[in-house]
Order: sequence, then structure tokens, then C-alpha cells
Amino acid sequence: MLSSEAVKIGLMGCGTVGSGVIKVILENGEYIAQRLGRPLVIKRVLELDPTKVTALGLAESVVTNDFNDIQTDPEIDIVVELMGGIEPARTFVLGALRAGKNVVTANKDLIALHGREILETAQEMGRDFYFEASVGGGIPIIIPLKQSLAANKIQVVMGIVNGTTNYILTKMAREGRTYAEVLQEAKSLGYAESDPTSDVEGYDAARKIAILASIAFNTRVTFPDVYVEGITRISTLDLEYGKELGYALKLLAIAKEEAGEIDVRVHPAFIPVNHPLASVNDVFNAIFIRGDFVGDVMHYGRGAGQRPTASAVVGDIMEVARNMQSGSSGRISCTCFEQKRIKPINEIESRYYIRLMLKDRPGVLASIAGVFGNQEVSLASVIQKRTEGDFAELVFVTHRVKEGSLQDALKIIGGMSIVGAINNVIRVEGEAE
Repeated sequence: MLSSEAVKIGLMGCGTVGSGVIKVILENGEYIAQRLGRPLVIKRVLELDPTKVTALGLAESVVTNDFNDIQTDPEIDIVVELMGGIEPARTFVLGALRAGKNVVTANKDLIALHGREILETAQEMGRDFYFEASVGGGIPIIIPLKQSLAANKIQVVMGIVNGTTNYILTKMAREGRTYAEVLQEAKSLGYAESDPTSDVEGYDAARKIAILASIAFNTRVTFPDVYVEGITRISTLDLEYGKELGYALKLLAIAKEEAGEIDVRVHPAFIPVNHPLASVNDVFNAIFIRGDFVGDVMHYGRGAGQRPTASAVVGDIMEVARNMQSGSSGRISCTCFEQKRIKPINEIESRYYIRLMLKDRPGVLASIAGVFGNQEVSLASVIQKRTEGDFAELVFVTHRVKEGSLQDALKIIGGMSIVGAINNVIRVEGEAE
């Protein structure tokens, strides 16, 4: 039976996602009310430009430029933070929780740095703090990890969680175009920001995998804990050679647990073409999970954009409203009850693709192989590619080896007179030896 008592919302921010939330609530309001048993009403919107709000069909009287109008309003049940950034978002979120409000956010930057503080405050106040939209846009992943997969010991979380870089790598691979050309196209289509640093250098993905790793492995992982490499050094030659070897190249966000230690990183990686993530192209995202009982699971969909992200935010609002009705607010708390060691990058193990320019003369390959062998780097294959003057390009693929050993070998190789350049080193993931 539908109640006339509305769930009243204070919305902070009416940008891309905030305006999407207003659209969902206005356009699907009757349907949402039927499913929830109560209507959702946006009572206040914190926004400096009232025209952003009125253009969507809300009255100017709901607009405020003072957070206190939301924090002190006893009728507001749920505060939705869509401002982005760290401050004043952190102060406002903590203030809302301490005022007895439940909070929903899509702010990955905030959670990746201050998640523990916010979750502990929510638990202390007996209030909900939901953040499904912070990772994967419209792809359900936070609640599945916290609920549906909670009985599993998660072994691997690995995903494509940035649509901009996935679009760039997809176009480079399909069309043989350079990174610079495709980046410019991505900007013109609105897939990349005018300053794409956060995306192409891997920082956006690093914030997201910090959040997922914290949940999956019950240990607080923050953004600075994540090793990060971007895609700016990727060449069309790497994509071409990788394809010949049976690989696709993706910017992967990776979190693994082995022997009670966590390995968490973001970098370009080759994966076998038959891996589920290899066929995830363009701006789509996907997150692959391996649990000890469930086995392999993959969540796929649009990882960003107004409509998918707003969908996740409103889903959280509805779940919080259900908790309020049943008197069970605050039941999903911080699960970081362990303190597992996070491995430094030189201790991780992987396979590697290495592209070198070497003097084209007898004995060179044996010299390089000797350096690798002395550093306990075992080679799985060596392929000679093009030549440039006195140099030949060779591609090496290693067996599984410790990163520190590989880097020691590359330091020695980089100083040898027979080496023209170390053009690229790319990790190989997603296959067993």
C-alpha cells in the first residue's frame, strides 16, 4: 500500500550526475513510489546557479547556497552528495551524518581517502552511508561485494574501470591510430576531459580499485597505497605485437590476495583474447571477481555517464529509504577489520612483455639472455620484428617472475652499448602457467 508520507532528500550539487538524479526521480517517480511504498521528494538542492535546478522542473524555492539549510532541516531524511572533490564534500558529509541524516554519494575521491572516517562516523550515528555509484557507474558492484558475495573469501578483483582509457586503447587496436590522435577524438566526443590526466595516468582507476580492495579484502586500502601507471607510453606497435601473441591490451585495475598479503595496482596489461575482460571495448567497464566458493563472476556495463550513474545513486536512495522504514539503518558498516600487508610493486609476480631495440649483430641475443638468466628472469619466447638501421627490434615474453628481479635485469640491459632502447615493458595478466 502506497503511503503519502514522502522520503525527503537534500541534494548537494546539480552537475551532470545531480541533474541526472533529479531526472530519474521526476520521470520515474510514480514507478519508484510503487516499488518503495513511498514517494521520493527533493526538498532542497545545494547549488550556486538556480537555473540549473529550475531548468529541470523544480521550483527555485528548493535551491539554497547554504549547507546549513540541509543539515538543520528536520524533514530531510537523506542527503545526497554529488559535489565531487574532497572539500567541502568531506565536511558536509560528516556534518550530515552527525546531524542524524543518512548519506548517499558517488564521490570516489572522498571514499578512497577518507572512507574509514566516514564509515565509522555513520556506524557511530547508526546511519546509512551508501556509495554504489562511486565505482563502475551503473554497474552494481559495491553491494554485491558486501552482500551477495560476502560468504566468499575473495581472491581476485580485476577490472576495466575507466571508460576513457578503454575507448582510447580500443580505437588504437582496431584502427592502428596513435595515442595522440585517439585522445583528441575522445575529447571531441566528450569521453575525455580537456585535462585527461586523471584518466590516462590511471589515477581515476586507482581510486576505484582502492575502494573495491578495501571491501573485498577487509583491509583499508587508500589511493596512495595503489601502484599506478597510465597508458601514455602505449604504441600501436605494442598493440599489434600483442595481438600476434594472442593478447588484448587493457588498462587494468588489479587487487589480489595471496598468503594474507594484498597486491593492488593499476597499469596497462596484456590479457589472453579468450579472457572475459578482453572483449570489453569502447567506453564500457567490467569488473571480474574470483571467490573461493562462487568461482568467477563478471559485472559489465556503462561505467560512467549521467544516466547510469544517476541510476546507481537513486538505487542507493531507495535502499536507504527501505532501511529507514524497517528500522535497520546503519546495518551495513565498515568491514575493514583486518590489517593485511600491502605488497610494494617490486615484490609482485607477473609475466612480462618487453620490447627492445638491439644491435643487429651475432651474439647480442645471447648477451641479453645471459643478463636475464643471471637475474633469475626466465624467457618464454623471443620474436624478432622490424629493423631500423643497425638495430633490430625484439619482443621478449617472460615466464612468471618477481618484479624486482625484472627491474634489476632491465637496469643492467639499459646500460649496455648493444641496446638502443627499452621501448616498453608491459605486464601480462589473466593466464596460468
